[in-house]
Amino acid sequence: MQEEVEEILATVKKLASRYKKITGKPLGVTGEVAEYNAATLLGLELAEARTAGYDAVGSGGRKIQIKGRCLSDNPKPGQRLGSIRLEHEWDSVLFVLMNEDYEVVEMWEADRPDVEAALLHPGSKARNERGALSVNKFKQIGEKLWPAQMA
Repeated sequence: MQEEVEEILATVKKLASRYKKITGKPLGVTGEVAEYNAATLLGLELAEARTAGYDAVGSGGRKIQIKGRCLSDNPKPGQRLGSIRLEHEWDSVLFVLMNEDYEVVEMWEADRPDVEAALLHPGSKARNERGALSVNKFKQIGEKLWPAQMA
C-alpha cells in the first residue's frame, strides 16, 4: 500500500507543479503532500481525515498540526502559513516547506505556547484574526527538525 501511495503522490506532485507553472495557481494538494512527507520523514502517525485540530500524532501522543507551503527560490515577502486555530486541541505546529516541485526543503516545529504568544501578540490583523503567521515569524519561534542540524 505504501508503494502505491508514493506512486500516486509522485504523479500528483508532477501534475500540481505543472498546473501551477501553466496557470499561476496552486492545485490544492499542498496540505496532503506535506502531511504525508512529514509522517514519512519524521515517523509520525497520520490522524484520521478531518480530525479537528491536528493532523498527526508524534512520540508520547503529541498532537501535531501540519502546515505546508510551496515557495519558489525567490518568494514574495510576507508569505504566510495557513490558519492556525487556537480553539482546537493540539500540542505543536509543524511547518513543511517545499519547493515548486513539492519536494521537502525544510521542516520546522513550534510548541503551542510559542505559537499562541505569536498569534496573540498585538499588531497584525492577519495574525490576530485569521491565525496566520508569516513563514519568517514561524521560523523565529520554531525549531528546525529537518534536515537535522549537524552537531
